[in-house]
Amino acid sequence: MPIARYLSEWAIGGRAEARVLDPSCGEGVFLRAAGHILSDLAVVPGTIGEQLCGVEINQAAVDETRRLLAAETFVPRLVAADFASLMSPTEMFGDLGSFDAVIGNPPYVRYQLHTGAARRVSIEAALRQGVRLSGLASSWAALLVHAGSFLKPDGRLAMVLPAELLTVGYAEPIRRWLRRRFASVTLVLFERLQFHDALENIVLLMAEGEGGCSAFSLHHVRDADELPQLQRCPAVGVSPASDGRWTDLLLPADEVEVFAHIADTHFVPLSAYGAPELGTVTGANAYFALNENTRQDYGLTEEHVTAISPPGTRHLRGLHFMPGDWDDLRHQGMPIWLLWPSPTSEVDEALGRYLALGEQLGVPSAYKCRMRSPWWRPPKVDAPHLFFTYMSHRFPRLVSNDASVSFLNSMHGVRLLNSWPRWIAKALPLLALNSVTLLGAELHGRSYGGGVLKMEPREAAALPMPNFEAAESAWPTLESESKALDSELRNGNWEAVVARVDEVLLHQTMGVLPGKSSRVRLAGEGMRERRLGRSRSVTGAR
Repeated sequence: MPIARYLSEWAIGGRAEARVLDPSCGEGVFLRAAGHILSDLAVVPGTIGEQLCGVEINQAAVDETRRLLAAETFVPRLVAADFASLMSPTEMFGDLGSFDAVIGNPPYVRYQLHTGAARRVSIEAALRQGVRLSGLASSWAALLVHAGSFLKPDGRLAMVLPAELLTVGYAEPIRRWLRRRFASVTLVLFERLQFHDALENIVLLMAEGEGGCSAFSLHHVRDADELPQLQRCPAVGVSPASDGRWTDLLLPADEVEVFAHIADTHFVPLSAYGAPELGTVTGANAYFALNENTRQDYGLTEEHVTAISPPGTRHLRGLHFMPGDWDDLRHQGMPIWLLWPSPTSEVDEALGRYLALGEQLGVPSAYKCRMRSPWWRPPKVDAPHLFFTYMSHRFPRLVSNDASVSFLNSMHGVRLLNSWPRWIAKALPLLALNSVTLLGAELHGRSYGGGVLKMEPREAAALPMPNFEAAESAWPTLESESKALDSELRNGNWEAVVARVDEVLLHQTMGVLPGKSSRVRLAGEGMRERRLGRSRSVTGAR
């Protein structure tokens, strides 16, 4: 209710005659808050219900809302319908009219479940407003755009949205639309989770007018209890990027400035050393990735299989993946072979028996297998110089591929450019464990439910890495300590490793003042805790 009242009060803006719409009203929390505010302003209290309209796709929720609001002095108009199917005031057959305020909390359904006719209708509604959403867009995105079309020219939009508005790629059209559509945009970010039964961080969006804007107003608060104080606290002016994610808005401007200065002066993108690339896509890892016992049971030889790092990245605990590590995993029964018959080899008896198993299991009908010929030879990727753990809870890591094995698409690979000396492959995994690179991962990566940080190849390519001059200067010292630091990392003492790399790389080599590097470190820790807070209790604020 504190959030509903705050947004409703701002959206109504003291206008006693304001018409208010909640396009996904649920059980009427926003309508109740808006009704009370309008009642305080009204000259004729009996007309309040005529100013309120709620739309809800769930008929049971509509009935419950009527019951809950029966004791109020106002009875809003309630429409049981899919909001996306209702035409806006500018379209033919629009029957709701335009509104001074549109408020609410759009339903948050990920694309995997937001399917069929409901998805098609919502995507088309957004497209009519000039916003083309990708197939990965969750349900809130289209509803937000469609809701904006019901505003009067000077109307106000106030919504509770998932914080991935700022961070995910599919929200890029929404971010461009906000800049283009509204004359003023304010965002309120929370440090704590605000809903006991949800794992999503949220952001409050308040937008008004039309004509476009280049700068936003930004507030950071701990929780909803601080919302009434915002009127007394000046907002921070920010200019979000015209393209790309707005993850840096999660940080105070001065912290972003310190990070940007160090990164621009002493760092280069990972792509300057080598391009991240995808691993082999088999279409059926459980079949194509074999352990040693299975290989021997079927009599498969090195003409039939090639060595790989096992699927997943849990086994990549240190700075290097050595031949001894691969042997240990082989003895542990891990899948360290990829079925990849040599293109010049014949289908002999051993291979034929294993292919028959695949046919029995239905592997040839898997999508990726159907798309290639023969189905049993996946497109093997040559061994990269480095592995990149692109899905993580703490942070992504580089691991040198000293075992010279191939890999699957559960990780990325990095193949160094020929112009770099080979020692760079040994150095980068340790040099990357510094506070600037770790904060860069939070800014460039995508945060998902459960606190997972994911970096696709293009995002990984932008990860800030120490430039060659700094790497060449810092590496001799760190190389002499690399075995001890590798042991610390394998034992989970990554904070100690980062502290030592910061000391050698940032302080001694780059001349970064400890106070500035500390701010970068704390900023990264704050973003990491914010991300991991999705899987913690609401009271677990940093």
